[in-house]
Amino acid sequence: MKKVFSLLILLMLLAAAGMGYYAYRPLPLPATPFEFELKQGGNLKSMARELGQAGLLEQDWAFVWLARLMGKSTQIKAGYYALDRPVTPLELLSMFSRGDVIQRKLGIIEGWTFGQFRDALNANPDLRHITVNMSDAEILQQIGAPETHPEGLFFPDTYSFAAGTRDLVIFKRAYQTMQQRLQAIWATRDADFPLQTPYQALILASIVEKETGTPGDRPMIAGVFVNRLRKGMLLQTDPTVIYGMGSKFDGNLRKRDLLADTPYNTYTRRGLTPTPIALPGLAALHATLHPAQTDALYFVARGDGSSHFSSSLMAHNRAVDQFQKRTQKRVRQ
Repeated sequence: MKKVFSLLILLMLLAAAGMGYYAYRPLPLPATPFEFELKQGGNLKSMARELGQAGLLEQDWAFVWLARLMGKSTQIKAGYYALDRPVTPLELLSMFSRGDVIQRKLGIIEGWTFGQFRDALNANPDLRHITVNMSDAEILQQIGAPETHPEGLFFPDTYSFAAGTRDLVIFKRAYQTMQQRLQAIWATRDADFPLQTPYQALILASIVEKETGTPGDRPMIAGVFVNRLRKGMLLQTDPTVIYGMGSKFDGNLRKRDLLADTPYNTYTRRGLTPTPIALPGLAALHATLHPAQTDALYFVARGDGSSHFSSSLMAHNRAVDQFQKRTQKRVRQ
């Protein structure tokens, strides 16, 4: 009996030594980098078998036993993983239990329209596309947004996500981020700010975003529009006309376009547009709710990205004449 007991102890020690050797021996990578997916709903054995077939695990049964011995057999998290260097089975197991999945990035640019945002998500190969055949209204419903029009509701930023994430997750994160940022800045708005709701501020911020060529001009541009709203003047801003034209805009804005009435034509209709016209960034939101204290009512592009501001129509017309001639001279040269 002693001999049997001793033999069992010896076998256990040998097994432990073998498992210890296995646990700390780097696994050869089939390729560098080596990317793979652990599918949702798979069990430990099937996952190890797939990794064995992919060439990562030479002994998939040993990995299963290691996971069980370490108490991590039920902690494996699904997702896409990447290895850029050989790792030990113990390191691999830790990655799986922590969920160290591949992180991708998606940049949403200030001034994009919602359509451009959708196009960027649809073109991203790392997302799972479930909204491709959804209408804009269906997307808003799916993310719990009460609004009926999507324009301007999504915050432009760079979003990190795990490869294989549903595109709806990015829509929801961008929507929630915009709501948080807008509400936070709305709470700090100037005491005499003339607009009544955060959504109205969002509309104006989108116009400021589209009109700004040089970041430093944002507060002055916002100040001009706020002054015009206070006086009941037409906003007369080209980007709103272009937005209202939709696919009819061919890159050239003509006088007849400024005279053609649409809900977004601020040359023919007073006040704000019915909805935002783009996705405003944080700087545009801040400038809109904290506009420059100015008597300016007009501005014109200088041709270098910046704007010239005037407080009277006579001064504005002189500036238009001056900078248009300068621009035309540059073109002729």
